[in-house]
Amino acid sequence: MTSPLSNVALDPKANVYFDGKCVSHNFTLADGTKKSAGVILPATLTFNTGAPEIMECVAGWCEYKLAGSDAWQRSNAGESFSIPGNSAFDIRVTEPYHYICHFG
Repeated sequence: MTSPLSNVALDPKANVYFDGKCVSHNFTLADGTKKSAGVILPATLTFNTGAPEIMECVAGWCEYKLAGSDAWQRSNAGESFSIPGNSAFDIRVTEPYHYICHFG
C-alpha cells in the first residue's frame, strides 16, 4: 500500500467528474511534481489524457482498456498502469477504486 505523503501542497477544491462518480484533489510535492488522489465509484467511464499518466491503485481494483485496444486488463491494490499522453482509456469499477494519478 502507498505510504502517507508528506510535505504536499493540497488544492482543497475537489475535481468532480461524471456527476460525482469520480472525485479527486490535486496536490504538489515539495519538488514541484503534480499529482492527484481520488476515488472512482462503481461505473464505466472514459477519460482523455493530455500528458502521460500512471494510475496507481491504492485500494480496491479496476479493469481498464487503453485506446485502440479491445482487451480489458485488471489492476489491483498496489499495482499501476500507464496511459500515453493525448490518448484515452476506459475504466470500470464495481467497488470504490482509490488511486493516485502521476502526471508526466
